[in-house]
Amino acid sequence: MRWPVLRQILHGLDGTGAEAMSHRTQTLRPKNEGAEVARSVCPYCAVGCGQLVFHKHGKLVSIEGDPESPISRGRLCPKGADSFELLTHSKRITKVKYRRPFAKEWEELDLDKAMNMIADRLWESRERTFVETQDGQSLMQTKSIAHLGGATLDNEENYLIKKLFTAGLGMVCISNQARI
Repeated sequence: MRWPVLRQILHGLDGTGAEAMSHRTQTLRPKNEGAEVARSVCPYCAVGCGQLVFHKHGKLVSIEGDPESPISRGRLCPKGADSFELLTHSKRITKVKYRRPFAKEWEELDLDKAMNMIADRLWESRERTFVETQDGQSLMQTKSIAHLGGATLDNEENYLIKKLFTAGLGMVCISNQARI
């Protein structure tokens, strides 16, 4: 009676119910059972599909489409459906890599050091190229720094970033993948 086909023959059933299931199949549980869930947005393109991120004890369990998302209604494209792999792949780089000018080798940097290097270089470029006036007119801009934003932020975040870069730093070369 361990074989599902024997149960099906003996009981005259059609093989679509419990008689067709092995003990292992009957005791299977979803991999995300008991996990906490956080709502997120797919990191790939400008569409903004909703994702459910399942995690248990600080470990990522699964990422699935959010059926309550008005944009994607639970569906994800092939890249979005593979977001789990983006975060868990064994070859994923988790350290900051830096290659000095004219160097052939990459070196690992501490994240704080890398962020400070970026901030210092940004500010130095701005200070060196900032133009306050041109032809007697107030200009207050720099054309030597550009920003290309990603689509994983919402409209409000993109608006604030644009304001920071234009009004705060005087940048005029700003674009975003999610030109809405």
